[in-house]
Amino acid sequence: MKEAVTIFWFRRDLRLDDNIGFYNALKSEHKVLPIFIFDDKILSKLPKDDARVTFIFNTLQEMRSVLQEKHSSSLAMFHGNPKEIFKELIEDYTIEAVFTNRDYEPYAKERDEAIENLLKENCIQFKTFKDQVIFEKDEVVKKDGDPYKVYTPYMKLWKEQFNEDKLKIHYTNDLLDNLIQNSRLPNLSLSDIGFTKSSQEITPYDVTPTLIKEYEDTRNYPAQDATSRLGPHLRFGTVSVRKIVKKAIAESNEVFWQELIWREFFMQILWHFPHTKDEAFKSKYDRIEWRNNEKEFKDWCKGETGYPLVDAGMRQLNETGFMHNRIRMLVGSFLCKHLLIDWRWGEAYFAEKLHDYEMASNVGNWQWVAGSGVDASPYFRIFNPTTQIKKFDKDLKYIKKWVKDYNKSTYPKEIVDHKEARERCLKVYKEAVS
Repeated sequence: MKEAVTIFWFRRDLRLDDNIGFYNALKSEHKVLPIFIFDDKILSKLPKDDARVTFIFNTLQEMRSVLQEKHSSSLAMFHGNPKEIFKELIEDYTIEAVFTNRDYEPYAKERDEAIENLLKENCIQFKTFKDQVIFEKDEVVKKDGDPYKVYTPYMKLWKEQFNEDKLKIHYTNDLLDNLIQNSRLPNLSLSDIGFTKSSQEITPYDVTPTLIKEYEDTRNYPAQDATSRLGPHLRFGTVSVRKIVKKAIAESNEVFWQELIWREFFMQILWHFPHTKDEAFKSKYDRIEWRNNEKEFKDWCKGETGYPLVDAGMRQLNETGFMHNRIRMLVGSFLCKHLLIDWRWGEAYFAEKLHDYEMASNVGNWQWVAGSGVDASPYFRIFNPTTQIKKFDKDLKYIKKWVKDYNKSTYPKEIVDHKEARERCLKVYKEAVS
């Protein structure tokens, strides 16, 4: 006779505590089988030594160890097409329900719809929960139900609706004995899924009171490395957004708090306007005649543009999988406006390289610098990559750290003249959007 279970499907929520879907699964009447699926469709697009895959794999192994050592249970790991994996699980178990936390990206929505339909055909409930955000989808919208397309009014209503007293932390420690009692559930190695261990590591996050208090004063200076490094941890759910918001409130830092709200703003934009993942939000910007010079794009990717602050950012990205947010704006603007290369090229490169890549924020920020997105920077705002040094790296500490050939004869000449590039950009943009 097949064992009756509730399945909890881990995705972007790789933690055992304050995980809303997991908490609710553990409170259901049947023993819980926790699973994770390495999805072939996602993996096929990634480099074989991808640091994010190594990070996910190591996190899952840590979770398995905790469950094995303390709760005589484990976490089942699978690799393949999620729909086919669920067909096999339906054969092996009497599944009462599948619990999971919602994922808002376009592919995830399609995948989950297919899984829900399969489960329905087999009289199995598919229960989803809000976990990776404070407000989702249609929870912060205009009075007429339309989504906000400008950040400031969205942020104001977000704060009005937010109630810290209702921000519950869901502790699971006392519920973990409700897991299936089997410590030998299916396991995988990195080689089983076609990957190797990455030489890059994802940095632990820092949300100490000192960092949060000083965030507003230090966040714009890349040499200080004064950012939280929360990105990949929020992306993969190794930290609870509710706990982070509570910390931001405790230190009364508006700027830090607003960065978290920006993340949710871009998420609801992608939810309501999924076409913006590869189309301009303002459609007239798709009329821009991009130059798309492949050699210049490669020089930009390698950090060999001859503009030291741009090159420092790209070299930091290539070496570490991270780039300071202030520099992301500069390198993005430089690609789109100085080189007139399509923002989608830059977005795709960041998607491959950034440890904290999250589609909504990445697409939103690229469209912002290109001028084509919601609440975007106006097209005539063109950062001067030289004067930016005086503002944000006047002692050249950041540049000298990442551009070892700075001020040497081997350092490349400027790929384009700033004044000429600016005039060319204004002409091309004006022709497209006016």
